[in-house]
Amino acid sequence: MKTHARCVVIGGGMMGAGLLYHLAQEGWTDILLIEKGELTSGSTWHAAGQCPSFIADYNMAKIHDYGNRLYPRLEELTGQYVSWHGCGGIRFARTPQEVEWFQHVAGVAKLIGFRMEIIDPEKIKQINPFVTTEGVLAGAWTLDDGHVDPAGCCNALAKGARDLGATIVRNNRVLDVKARPGGEWEVVTEQGNVRCEHVVNAAGCYARRISRMVGTDVPITNMKHTYLVTEPIPAFVERDEEMVVMRDPYASAYYRQEQKAGLIGIYETENSQECWTHRGGWPEWDSESELFDGDLDRIGPYVERVLEHMPIWAEAGIKRIVCGAIPHTPDNNPLLGPAGGLRNFWHCCGSAIGIAQGAGCGKYLAQWMVHGDAEINMAGLDPRRFGKFAPGDYTKAKSHQDYEHMYVLHLPGEERPAARKARVTPLHDKLVAQGCVHTEANGWERPKWFSRDGRDEDPGFRHNNTFEVVAEECRAVRARVGVLDLSSFAKYDVTGADAEGHLNRICANRMPRRAGGIALAHFLSAAGRIAGEATITRLGEGRFYVLSGAGAEDCDLDHLSQRIGNGEDVTVTNITDDWGVLVVAGPRARDLLARLTEADLSNESFRWLTGKEIEVAGVALRALRVNYVGELGWELHCPMERLAALYDALWAAGEPFGIANFGVYAVNSLRMEKAYKGWGAELTNEITMIEADMERFVAYEKEDFVGKAATLKVKQAGVETQLVYVEVEPGDCDVHGGEAVIAEGRVVGVTTSGGYGHHTGKSLGFAYVDPALAAPGSGFEIDLLGTPRAARVLAEPVYDPKNERLRA
Repeated sequence: MKTHARCVVIGGGMMGAGLLYHLAQEGWTDILLIEKGELTSGSTWHAAGQCPSFIADYNMAKIHDYGNRLYPRLEELTGQYVSWHGCGGIRFARTPQEVEWFQHVAGVAKLIGFRMEIIDPEKIKQINPFVTTEGVLAGAWTLDDGHVDPAGCCNALAKGARDLGATIVRNNRVLDVKARPGGEWEVVTEQGNVRCEHVVNAAGCYARRISRMVGTDVPITNMKHTYLVTEPIPAFVERDEEMVVMRDPYASAYYRQEQKAGLIGIYETENSQECWTHRGGWPEWDSESELFDGDLDRIGPYVERVLEHMPIWAEAGIKRIVCGAIPHTPDNNPLLGPAGGLRNFWHCCGSAIGIAQGAGCGKYLAQWMVHGDAEINMAGLDPRRFGKFAPGDYTKAKSHQDYEHMYVLHLPGEERPAARKARVTPLHDKLVAQGCVHTEANGWERPKWFSRDGRDEDPGFRHNNTFEVVAEECRAVRARVGVLDLSSFAKYDVTGADAEGHLNRICANRMPRRAGGIALAHFLSAAGRIAGEATITRLGEGRFYVLSGAGAEDCDLDHLSQRIGNGEDVTVTNITDDWGVLVVAGPRARDLLARLTEADLSNESFRWLTGKEIEVAGVALRALRVNYVGELGWELHCPMERLAALYDALWAAGEPFGIANFGVYAVNSLRMEKAYKGWGAELTNEITMIEADMERFVAYEKEDFVGKAATLKVKQAGVETQLVYVEVEPGDCDVHGGEAVIAEGRVVGVTTSGGYGHHTGKSLGFAYVDPALAAPGSGFEIDLLGTPRAARVLAEPVYDPKNERLRA
């Protein structure tokens, strides 16, 4: 076995082989895959091999589509048996809301280019004459997907990688992974040690074991999944055409033809089970090609429902039952990207449908590793989207919930109960008593809206029973004063004699030169793509306070800490859990705060975009005159243990001014009226500052910063897409994100986020479009739930374009 490699991939299942193949495709050939048994011997070999196109997440849909385009060609490319069955699939809709969801996914299909039709029950019967459609309103028919032989596909990817120069060593267990002083890794195996620049954890069910070798962990639960194969079906024996893959929420199952037999896969909607519970969910090291006893009593009721829709299978015997392990993450997305706090240690694991996703995950992670960026938005895949709180009980609860809801539509606004209150502030119960409905962000419970009359949200794709309630919260902020617990912000102290130079080097914008100055700054990749966004306040000489989004906590900690130069006097401290934040915003915000502080809050003394360390109601805090809602106001950052006392004082002082609670539903409405862009939506690793219309935050005059040369190159060459702010023809739904933008019958762009502006009465959104359509006044259509809605590009925010309210 070789003793040096550029990259070592640990794990020879679909995810590891998919990555190895695409790393070689990108030009890395000094790469080594180490598998403790045979290739595919973990979860891959026993998988059903489903490869669906139907998925609502725009970026995940790209991953699926890539695999469905590669797998039909893979046998020809590699000479290795693959057995692609491009039979297509149909998913049932049994409720009007599921039909609306189909309409949204059909828009995603237009964007990506896979074929999808929404069909009626009669058409379903024409395509699959064996299925009954009682209770079915519509079907989502995807024509370009199907299923594949898992072992054949994995081995084909492995052979393709070997043909390009990669090395694979089987039957060789990794014993340890050690960081070397020079920044390299040493992978210790049964057959010797390998030094390398990069290590990838593609260990599937063993991913937590490998991660713990380097002092970290990953949020994965190994769930038991069962499918069964019937005896041959006479109707299939007599028929040349293969049945489409059916996906049925009523049965919580997929079912299809398997050669001349039937295959039924079940996702139990209750009492789902983990693997290896006697070992805390950890497989034995010598576990290879392991299956568990199938429990027909447990899956029987689901199988009976399948047979209601497939009566020709009712008399067929069962040939075999396959019950094996599949990894699940809390949100059902795989873990693709760096391990938090480590350099060049990557995760490529956690995929519950790894056969469908293996090729696409490999492609886009390989791009990230080799080039520093991927072609798709990786924020929803980055392992660092989950903090250190997540592995363990939180992930177990979320994974069971996710597994049991595999075929249950998660409606916009629906709050699911598993593993809630993982991270709460001292205000949580107090706000609940006032009607607060919380939503979750990186484990934090944060206010979404306030139910003052006890109503529960009726979630869905269209305006619902929270619409007027949120409108009132917006009116309170625009006309009076509102307060919001936004302690979920990621927060860091960056200190030291070299802190200013460090931040200037890693951010596109220039750091404030005077104490109290605030800058909106962005972390860029070497290629000039947007890697993060932060609000940075200079508290004093060598003291900076950095804020970013809740979901970017670990990611931005890496940006801040891993780019510290040798010998630099810089200390980065994550104080997210230690400090709380209250937003106080509205035209009466100054009047309220003046009752509680001796600090001078006048414009002359406390300008917009400045911060001071002051006392409010006897609480020493950091007051920042900045907010995300576009009104006069302050963010008050204080020690978490003083948050409740501060809130109580603000509420008492604010009652004469009509103070009101508000939540992030209202924040979205208010920020859309101000055309404020969001990290992870408008600002992503796919996009440069110029494409995102954020060039005003690029300080070209600085001697250098990460991404400067690449940004200048883009500026000179021009862009192929441009972010625009649009007003949309009013209706009963708004831009959500991931909808197709259409002009003259062709797709010309994609939406990123949107919402209804309650103060202005306008439906608003952001979209990336062809630059020819980016000029103010340009018009096109946006496909919203199957209906084309006219949209017009705006030149400026619809509310307070000159920022007079903020400067009031």
